[in-house]
Amino acid sequence: MSQIGLLSDTHGFFDPRLKVFFENCKEIWHAGDIGNIHTADEIADFKPLRAVFGNIDGHEVRIVYPEHQRFHFEGMDVWITHIGGYPGNYDTRIRNLIRTNPPELFISGHSHILKVMPDKKQGLLHINPGAAGKSGFHLVRTAVRFNIDEGRVKELEVIELEARY
Repeated sequence: MSQIGLLSDTHGFFDPRLKVFFENCKEIWHAGDIGNIHTADEIADFKPLRAVFGNIDGHEVRIVYPEHQRFHFEGMDVWITHIGGYPGNYDTRIRNLIRTNPPELFISGHSHILKVMPDKKQGLLHINPGAAGKSGFHLVRTAVRFNIDEGRVKELEVIELEARY
């Protein structure tokens, strides 16, 4: 069993309180819009980081982190991308692959809206951790942590940081 910290849309700001929330996490996964390479380095210096670039990320982030990460972790097929949509409304660039080769856990960011929802049709769990940064239209900053145990997501928790304004 491993605990994972999940965030997205930091836009150049890694809240120090997330270090406490993610203290027992084995890895941190970032679903894009990191903001800059310094923020990625700050997170990676704290815990091992798996990340994807988002639409606001410049070349320094894009040469280190891919657009998609698909991997197996603790017996689970995981796919992380920034612009992915959600069950019933997947982005057109990934829709066919989700239908033909769905992961067990699909993670995306971009919307700044926290969502945890199953896709019963595709047999997957979708998580969007919302936005942890200070830039954007979200009202509350959020991040998620959860355990992966024998190929299943368990004990998912959300942290709500103060209102963005």
